[in-house]
Parts: sequence; structure tokens; C-alpha cells
Amino acid sequence: MADSVKGRPAAAGPGGKVVARFNRLRQEQRGLASKAAELELELNEHGLVIETLREVDPTRKCYRMVGGILVERTVKEVLPALEGNREQISKIIETLSQQLQSKGRELNEFREKHNIRLVGEDDPRQPPKDGTEGGKGGAAGVLVS
Repeated sequence: MADSVKGRPAAAGPGGKVVARFNRLRQEQRGLASKAAELELELNEHGLVIETLREVDPTRKCYRMVGGILVERTVKEVLPALEGNREQISKIIETLSQQLQSKGRELNEFREKHNIRLVGEDDPRQPPKDGTEGGKGGAAGVLVS
């Protein structure tokens, strides 16, 4: 099985597998962060709706989207469901946050293990060179753009 990322062929040699794995880890981390941000927005929306509905007569009609279908309910029926959803979203965000931290640690360990540096990043182990900016030579690491 060839290592490739979304239609891109894997780079030749053992360094290509390292880069492909590193990029896959970064993509997983981005996906977790994106999902967490999306759920944070949804949590805020739930909060605004709950706050608004608390100030309304409990017998008043309101509409709620359930599985893509708009249904008519009363505020007293919808409010507990929204509060339950908000709690579930909070728990999911907490779980995603823990996964994101774990993925970050895994990514940093992988970077250190394989001496991976990103483009534009200085090597912290080497003192700055006088008169040159990042010249060639030195550590034999993997440079990822």
C-alpha cells in the first residue's frame, strides 16, 4: 500500500513516509480544532436561544428543526431539550479539547523524534550563525513546508 495523502503520491525514500505521517498528524489536529470551533459556535447559539426562550411565556408556540423537519412545539417542551443538547455539546467540546491536546503532544514527539522543522523555523539547538541566515549544512533533519 503506497503512502499518499488525498491523491498526492508519496515522496520517494524513507523521508517521504515520515513527511506523509507528519502531514497526516497535522491534518488530524486541524480537523479536531475545526470541529471544536464549530461546536463552540453551536454552543453559543444554543445559549442565546435558551436565554431568549426563558423570557417568553412557556405556552407560547415555537418552531424547532428536528432531523431537517420544522416542527411546532411550545417553549416548555423545547427549552429542556435545548438545555440537554447544550450539556451534550459541552461534553463533546471537552472531549475534543483533550483529544486536541493529546494530538499536539503526539505531533511534537514525532517532530522531535524525526528532527522535523517547518519552513521559516529556526533550529533551536544551533546558535545563530554570524553573517548568514540559516545557511546550509548542520543537522540532517526533515524540512516540511
